[in-house]
Amino acid sequence: MTLVELLVVVSIMGILAALLLPAVQSAREMARQAQCQNNLRQVGLALHNYHSVLRTLPPGCMQWRPFNGPRFLKNYAWSALILPYMEAQNVHSLVDFDHPFDHPINAAARKTNVATYVCPSVPTVEGKSGKTDYGGLYGQRITTRINTDNGVFVYNQPFKFRDIRDGLTFTAAVAEDTGGPDGEWINGSNIFEQSGGINDPRAWAMDNEIRSHHRNGAMVLFACGRTLFVSNHCKPSVLAAMITRNGQEDWTLED
Repeated sequence: MTLVELLVVVSIMGILAALLLPAVQSAREMARQAQCQNNLRQVGLALHNYHSVLRTLPPGCMQWRPFNGPRFLKNYAWSALILPYMEAQNVHSLVDFDHPFDHPINAAARKTNVATYVCPSVPTVEGKSGKTDYGGLYGQRITTRINTDNGVFVYNQPFKFRDIRDGLTFTAAVAEDTGGPDGEWINGSNIFEQSGGINDPRAWAMDNEIRSHHRNGAMVLFACGRTLFVSNHCKPSVLAAMITRNGQEDWTLED
């Protein structure tokens, strides 16, 4: 083989590799997105199991502690309360619910990773543990700035399915919230109100919003247990209608 022939072969191999790499990356991302969707399905099953046993959904935050509030308030997240209903009894048993979530006695539990709460598309951050990439929807302030506790998960108040008057199929309960400041599954601050569109670049980086590491959208779990990949192009008014539990809105994704 001459040098020229070798260079031609190397060039062809380089072109083929350049063509195949995006396809491989795309296939990997699709697999990660499917796993993310399955995570939320498991969360949905756990919420329904919780409701079947206790006849109510968990509160968004149990004994909510406001900023600089009394340290004796426990501030446990809904995502900590449903652990026994998603085959994570071993993690649940580490939590001492007689003490606040950030009490030293709960240090081991707080650092424990729960695989179901981690989206595989999110890069791993060394030294960060006990995180979650999914947040409960406290409400929306897209179309209103008053009474924004209009979602499924609010402070200190559990709702029954019958309280979700817009219908379980049409009410979002949990969504991706990657990179938010309160991304701990045990921390009761793991609920948020949505202020704009999905993956909205204008949203404040240090605020909890529906964000993901997927292309063009984010995964959303509805109260009925179904999951849906909602596009970045979803109208904010439609997104607002999805989030409210009793807004009496009539919406479709085609709106």
